[in-house]
Amino acid sequence: MTADRTPLARAELAGLLTDAAQSVSAVLTTEYPTSPSRSYLHPVLGALSAGPQVVCELNNRLERFVIDEPLTATPAGLFTLASYASALGWLTESLAELTASVDQICTRVGIPTEPPDPAFAAPTPTEPDSKFDFAFSALELAAIRTAAEAAGLTPGDYVEVLSQSLLAASRITDACMEISNGLLEDASYVLGEATDHVWIGDGPDSLPTLVRSLLARMEAAE
Repeated sequence: MTADRTPLARAELAGLLTDAAQSVSAVLTTEYPTSPSRSYLHPVLGALSAGPQVVCELNNRLERFVIDEPLTATPAGLFTLASYASALGWLTESLAELTASVDQICTRVGIPTEPPDPAFAAPTPTEPDSKFDFAFSALELAAIRTAAEAAGLTPGDYVEVLSQSLLAASRITDACMEISNGLLEDASYVLGEATDHVWIGDGPDSLPTLVRSLLARMEAAE
């Protein structure tokens, strides 16, 4: 016979969501060494390198709690599971979008998706770009030209791919911040406000923050 397992306490459920929020936030603070020939990818490489590891970590933790602990034994547990699963799915989707953006940048500059060994990477000659917009200070312009030369790109092309990289970084930042904040809100709700009838009530207020956010995004996309 299998002994009955005690449902997780509210504090443990809230801790699961809080730990997940901290892991998601860590994606944004990860630094990744970037060679001068790939400096235009610097804004995204940290998240690109840390993201898959965080997804794997969160997935393994979720499986452990579902299998080894009665996470779904109470309404608060179900609420926690819905929040956690929504966060995991949202982060996975956001990282897929980030990867697609990086692929586009790599295609734009004519390099493989997987950066080559720096020891064998040689930049192509930089060519003048008459269409480059010189709306920069002299100091900024000099820095752009130096970076573009190291990357084997014209200044105009360099600014273009760097802008794409910064846009992709902004998107993953917004996603991670919304996911992390949603997890923290749900953790606070589970710990201090959730009732045993949280899943019985009518209306959207009975759903986790991240579930409501995802539903709102789906409605906006229609």
